[in-house]
Amino acid sequence: MGTPEFAAVSLRALIGAGHEVTGVFTQPDRPAGRGGRLKQSAVKELALTAGIKVFQPGRSREGADALRALRPELIAVVAYGQILPPEILALPPGGCVNLHASLLPLYRGAAPIQWALLNGETETGVTTMRMDAGMDTGDILLQESCPILPGEDMGALHDKLAFLGAALLAETLRRLESGGLTARPQSEGATCAPRLGRSDERLPWPEDAVSLARRVRALRPWPGAFTQLRGETIKVWEAEVRPEEGPGQAGPGEILRLGESGILCAAGCGALELLTVQPAGRKSMVAADFARGRRLGPGERFL
Repeated sequence: MGTPEFAAVSLRALIGAGHEVTGVFTQPDRPAGRGGRLKQSAVKELALTAGIKVFQPGRSREGADALRALRPELIAVVAYGQILPPEILALPPGGCVNLHASLLPLYRGAAPIQWALLNGETETGVTTMRMDAGMDTGDILLQESCPILPGEDMGALHDKLAFLGAALLAETLRRLESGGLTARPQSEGATCAPRLGRSDERLPWPEDAVSLARRVRALRPWPGAFTQLRGETIKVWEAEVRPEEGPGQAGPGEILRLGESGILCAAGCGALELLTVQPAGRKSMVAADFARGRRLGPGERFL
């Protein structure tokens, strides 16, 4: 059970490890792009290529009958996008095993990669666990940690964890099959990683420049951090802290100076240089070119 590319990496690993994947459950096709054409999930595309039956129930309960007919020994769940009801959790004799992109009990929820970056963590990882009725509260099977590198964004960290998690999931199933793996309860100190909303995507200029740069990286390549200038929404795709610069008397978001590399702005503490931006309805561009095109000057303010 899975939907995005993160889950497709795990499906590919299970197929490569020789497991008999009797069926794949994924989210229904969704409209995508300006034309609104239906787009298949990454997991569905891979499953069809591999000749595996695909099921796309609108809600988890709708797929219960199909699951019973498949009679799975175990269900592997990776970024499926739906909460499994108790009757499905209890269906396979081997239970339901979930791969989660954090070192549980840290960052339970839908956006563990983004929140690890937002909070400035230097380490994260992946966890396999036995699923229960709670949100990422099941007993831990295996974990693997990895560093978060300086400057690493959500896209790069996502891909790294996808491959790390796929290998861990395959190893988990191998050891469960051989009887050499015992689950352990999660420790105390759980933290949450809820789905990000529109308000989380806006750059909060009163924060310090380091936090603002982390937000840009945490939201790249999707959905992107944004700010506003002259009533226009501007995406910020690349920005760097300039520790040698200070805001002086300037207010948060105020342009300090324009340079060949970008637009230097005051933060609540420190200065942030915008390097790559994207005006609404336009392609991304070098921030210095954007500034020249809009004839920006010191004293104007991003909000």
